[in-house]
Amino acid sequence: MKAMILAAGRGSRLRPLTDTVPKPMIPIAGLPLLEHTLRLLRSHGFDDLIINLHHLPQVIRQHFGNGDRFDVRLRYADEPQLRGTAGAIRDVATSGFFGAEEFLVFYGDNLINADLTALWQSHLNTQAQATIGLVWMPDPHDRGIVGLAPDGRIDRLVEKPSAQQIFDDYLINAGVYAIGPDVVDAIPATGTPDFAADVFPHLLERGDHLVGHRLVGQLLSTDTAERYQAACEQVAAGRFALP
Repeated sequence: MKAMILAAGRGSRLRPLTDTVPKPMIPIAGLPLLEHTLRLLRSHGFDDLIINLHHLPQVIRQHFGNGDRFDVRLRYADEPQLRGTAGAIRDVATSGFFGAEEFLVFYGDNLINADLTALWQSHLNTQAQATIGLVWMPDPHDRGIVGLAPDGRIDRLVEKPSAQQIFDDYLINAGVYAIGPDVVDAIPATGTPDFAADVFPHLLERGDHLVGHRLVGQLLSTDTAERYQAACEQVAAGRFALP
């Protein structure tokens, strides 16, 4: 099965660490974050992978090569200019990598150990245009929150909500999506579109079938120095089980 790992961001909030190391290569328990991601994806059957690259791309290429060492087929998509999360998918789609298949999108700055098989099966069973992996976190600040109808359909999306926009039964967008050709076709042909801020709200507004799936497992963010330190501490203390 196919998946794209979004790994092109500069990680400016993690400087000076990311001055010499790409954001998805920051060490977690002695291994790059991206290595834990590859192991998770492979364990759930996602073995045909592509990673977009921008900042220090040679570090990732040299470590992972063609993916043989990790029992995956691994390709790369270079971005001389950042395309946005959805723009990156748009550009890879034009190469024919996804074909007409459903595929997984995985944000490379999250440390996740969760049941991706259950998310994938839910996506296929509901025949949704997109299935968004969700988790609960006590602090929705600087994140995207999602509201669900009783049947699991997404009925609200708020990116980086103000205090007044937070609702009681919110869940957090985990940065793991199962999507297909209908979503790819909805990505604007120009600019740097983002899934959470641009594409998913547009699909929701036009009445597409968007489903939320609460992930069974754990997610730790690593996108700021404080969150990265907390993730390392949780792993070291055994409170997070690595894939």
